[in-house]
Amino acid sequence: MRAFLALLIICVGLAAIAIYASAFIVHQNEQALVLRFGEPKRVVNTPGLNWKVPLVDSVEIYDKRILDLDSQPQEVTASDQKRLVVDSFARYRIVDPLKFYQTLRYEEGVRSRLGPIIDSAMRRVLGAATFQDVVRDKREDLMKRIAKQVNKEGNDFGLEVVDVRIKRADLPEQNSKSVFDRMRAERQREAAEFRAQGTAEANRIKATADREATVIRAEATRKGEELRGAGDGERNRIYAEAYTKDQEFFEFYRSMQAYENGLKSEDTRLLISPDSDFFKYFTDPHGKAPATPAPQPPRQ
Repeated sequence: MRAFLALLIICVGLAAIAIYASAFIVHQNEQALVLRFGEPKRVVNTPGLNWKVPLVDSVEIYDKRILDLDSQPQEVTASDQKRLVVDSFARYRIVDPLKFYQTLRYEEGVRSRLGPIIDSAMRRVLGAATFQDVVRDKREDLMKRIAKQVNKEGNDFGLEVVDVRIKRADLPEQNSKSVFDRMRAERQREAAEFRAQGTAEANRIKATADREATVIRAEATRKGEELRGAGDGERNRIYAEAYTKDQEFFEFYRSMQAYENGLKSEDTRLLISPDSDFFKYFTDPHGKAPATPAPQPPRQ
């Protein structure tokens, strides 16, 4: 009985091992190639549980998703003889696992086989375009043409090249320095031209402003002189009318003005006789000069 149980356990164990060795799972993002003694037997594209012959069949799993391939930067000469250092990458997917296995076998072989094809197509297409087309005007169209050429050759390896893109397209280092120096000289020339134009415009505005200021000052001076002359004339007219109306008041007013202008508080010094007409209002509020005494006859 014990021997029978042991045999049964061994048989169950061997069956479990056989089932485990016979089953394989293909995920949603995968595809499989079943090989029998190294020879392709069938392709499995449907996800799920699948079976194989243990110890006879082997399975190669390949990714269904889009994969990336970075190329090494390479120097390309455009049709206008300008050199460019182009750094690019490609996106591809495995569409025929059988053909891929027969030509490349593993994904690591894609770089060695597809990389030179991408570089060759890049040189052919970009070499027929101008520098301006590559960096600006027709870049999208050039990328589509490169992808089409690479895809045509990639089909031989069971690959579909989805897209080829340029990450960077720069001038070589020695050319970049010369272009930078030329651009800097051009910008300096434009800056000097702008400064010269600004200086000329500033001088023109300043000259115009100075001329207008001179005209305004001259006009203001003329009007001021006219007003001053009119005021002086009006003042003289008023003086004349006042003199004709009351001569004594006019003389008194003029004397007061003379006192105010002549006898200032700073340091006024006059050498004049106190009996002169200048001080007549100091001795008499009516401005009458004192009577001169008659001379006395000499005594006998």
